[in-house]
Amino acid sequence: MDFLNFSSLNNELNMALRLVAAYVLSGIIGFEREKAHRPAGLRTHILVGVGATAFMLISIYGFDGIGTNRDPARLAAQVVTGIGFIGAGAIWRSRNSVGGLTTAASIWITAAVGMMVGAGMYIMGGLVTLMAWFTLRWLKPANHRRVDSGKSNRYGEPSLIEDDTDDFN
Repeated sequence: MDFLNFSSLNNELNMALRLVAAYVLSGIIGFEREKAHRPAGLRTHILVGVGATAFMLISIYGFDGIGTNRDPARLAAQVVTGIGFIGAGAIWRSRNSVGGLTTAASIWITAAVGMMVGAGMYIMGGLVTLMAWFTLRWLKPANHRRVDSGKSNRYGEPSLIEDDTDDFN
């Protein structure tokens, strides 16, 4: 009687490695956000990355043996939709500015890293993590000047969201 199925154990260890890799890579992005004193920091990014990895693992391996055709892309697409809602919650708008866009984007890219690692794309997940970290750490936002039809100048990132005070006629 075989109590251990080594093929299954090897598969479980591979999945565990993916979760640990997602934890580390997501933590790199989250640590930068935490260090910058942003609302979504280390814990949030780790949870998003590991959660995205877990959903990828479920979509790839979770439906084996139940007699259905698997389509990992379907569950992955829903993860992207769910992360969009979380990211939208991080964005705020005041009268003259929009904030939280970088935090929302960092949550979104952390989910992408988690999905890559969950699919076994370790090198790509690592590369995207380094690109995100470099962007967040070293690229500073440029100030853009807007002139609103004779009104006072305002500074901030360009936005597609219409201000209530803008006169476009």
